[in-house]
Amino acid sequence: MSKNNSSQEKFKSKIGGQALIEGIMMLGPNTGAMACRLPDGTIDLETWDENNGKGAPWYKKTPLVRGCTNFVTSLVKGYKYMMKSAEKQMPDDDEEDDKNKKDRTEAAAAADTAVTAEAPAGPEAKTASDKKEGGAGDIIMYLGIIIGVAIAIGLFVFLPKWLVGLIPAIKEHRILRSLLEGIVKIVLFVSYMWIVSLTKDIKRQYMYHGAEHKTIACHEAELPLTVENVRKQTRFHKRCGTSFIFIVLIISILVMCLVPFTITWQRIVASLALLPVVVGLSYECIRLAGNNDNIFTRILSAPGLAMQRITTREPDDSMIEIAIAAMKPCIPENKEEDRW
Repeated sequence: MSKNNSSQEKFKSKIGGQALIEGIMMLGPNTGAMACRLPDGTIDLETWDENNGKGAPWYKKTPLVRGCTNFVTSLVKGYKYMMKSAEKQMPDDDEEDDKNKKDRTEAAAAADTAVTAEAPAGPEAKTASDKKEGGAGDIIMYLGIIIGVAIAIGLFVFLPKWLVGLIPAIKEHRILRSLLEGIVKIVLFVSYMWIVSLTKDIKRQYMYHGAEHKTIACHEAELPLTVENVRKQTRFHKRCGTSFIFIVLIISILVMCLVPFTITWQRIVASLALLPVVVGLSYECIRLAGNNDNIFTRILSAPGLAMQRITTREPDDSMIEIAIAAMKPCIPENKEEDRW
């Protein structure tokens, strides 16, 4: 543990994560892990090798390119493990009688109220056996991703440009038009995130999101990963996916100001064609914000941090246990491999 390193730079970890359904996924430099609270109250843990025993490939390290590749891989992995976490919450009714169901309910309730110093180990922290995947499951997964991306494009690319294009007075003013399109995107995004946050299931997922951030903050503070230490940390983090999306929206406004087209369908095509550039630049910006603390990076990070007041909630201790269980396998033995 690092003591008072006032003369040294604060440690920043490469480890990132995602809230799942009653669980959390963490991705480290070499290892990924998913921990879920099962209906019987135990913790189910899966781990995997992120780089197949090799170093990170070139496309994960090359500026601008790494932003696009990391975005795509995170999207695929996030959807995959979100579906897996949902499956783990489905009881096998054929193998359970009423007494077993009652026992499971009582165990889960006890687990939710228990306060322990660290994530459970030994018999309670189970490592899931490998399951054969592929075929129809992969088709459904990729179909779901395609549908999700199509909806996102419709909401945040087509709809803003179409709505602003209905205003005759600014049709030919590309800079003003780009600014208005960006404002519409931001309003739609914030409204969508706020509306979904009102549902019970999403509230719990946002609590797991808070547990993920707090655990990463505890690791970066170089404190032992205990529930007590994690509980004291902030739930806001500069490198959160929410902050990344806001930076994407800001960069897209600036890039579209340079596009000379004023016809709506041409601007939509240009926006899609330039999306890899926008994502690549946004990733470099969030790396810059994560590595530096100055007036520019504070302004850059402010909208995303403010948005995290919606997309994160204070977790309970059972959720923190899940975050710790997912975090521990992802921490490499060599600290330098984990340095952001």
